[in-house]
Amino acid sequence: MPRNIIHVVGTGTIGEPLIGILSDFKQKLGIDEVTFHKNTPLTTDRSKVNSLLKRGARLSTKADSFVGFNEINLKPEFTTDEAIERATVVIDCTPSGVGHKNKVQYYEKYKNNTKGFIAQGSESGFGKMYARGINDSSLVKGLDQYIHVVSCNTHNLCCLIDTIVLSGENKNNLKEGMFTCIRRSNDVSQASGFVPSPQVGSHKDSKYGTHHARDAAELYRTLGEDLNLFSSAIKINSQYMHILHFHLRVQKPTNMEELINKLKANDRIALTDKVDSCKVFSFGRDHGHFGRILNQTVISTPSLHISSNGTEITGFCFTPQDGNSLLSSISAALWFIYPNSYEDKIQCLKPLFFEEV
Repeated sequence: MPRNIIHVVGTGTIGEPLIGILSDFKQKLGIDEVTFHKNTPLTTDRSKVNSLLKRGARLSTKADSFVGFNEINLKPEFTTDEAIERATVVIDCTPSGVGHKNKVQYYEKYKNNTKGFIAQGSESGFGKMYARGINDSSLVKGLDQYIHVVSCNTHNLCCLIDTIVLSGENKNNLKEGMFTCIRRSNDVSQASGFVPSPQVGSHKDSKYGTHHARDAAELYRTLGEDLNLFSSAIKINSQYMHILHFHLRVQKPTNMEELINKLKANDRIALTDKVDSCKVFSFGRDHGHFGRILNQTVISTPSLHISSNGTEITGFCFTPQDGNSLLSSISAALWFIYPNSYEDKIQCLKPLFFEEV
């Protein structure tokens, strides 16, 4: 039987923990081997690469980088092309725009022997948009060979809509969804890109505002839904977490007890009494696998408010930007390999998710 090999391209904020989780749980997930690609031999990244190698992952790089890696005592086993050619599924975790370039340069070349290719949130147009638990039913075997896992904030936004508004028999329940993404400046692992003061974003999309609402609307269109959404964004001088403010206008009145019960019933949502992003972030570093919170959203229960007529729901939630898309990448990869049983396979990751933060 052919071996099931998942190849991850990139070792950054998303790639590194993804390689780690796949390696740690590969037997339970039904994966035979995990490989990963790194372009540049850096002594500052040597400890990270060695940690991933100790977990059982195998390194690939460009043919002309082998010497550089050997000089810093790292031993790549495959060239770029070799690793992609032998992979069952490729998950691209490269910076914005690189995934599209890789698709043209590499992935289309090997599409006949690789079951599927997955890219991250910045690569709009790479393939069908996907978020675990939201639009799994839209995936079509044999047709969707390229999948675009949506961004961290879009995961949060979609999860809120799905759980609070559209769950059960409430498919036409949403009148309007308004969102403000209060974005962290950069990740704690990044030494550049920090903004010295709050910086407002522009509304580049005439209908949806920012890409967050646009991408959420596009994702829901894969289910035949046409949602009235609008989003804005502001970047603040903090490295901890994105915060999402939401205001949902619905047809069917609700109350706080019903709302909390809906949120608790979704194991991709964590609730918290915390109101400080630093405390939520710290909890993830202390208790999360690879220091990550894998839940799609962490909702601050003290911030929740329902209007007197029960049709307007407002609140704040935290976006685990370095962890909440990982499940979707793993789920999509397993869907390519086990289309009829991937949902059972990923249940082994359930202990990594929190009910409360």
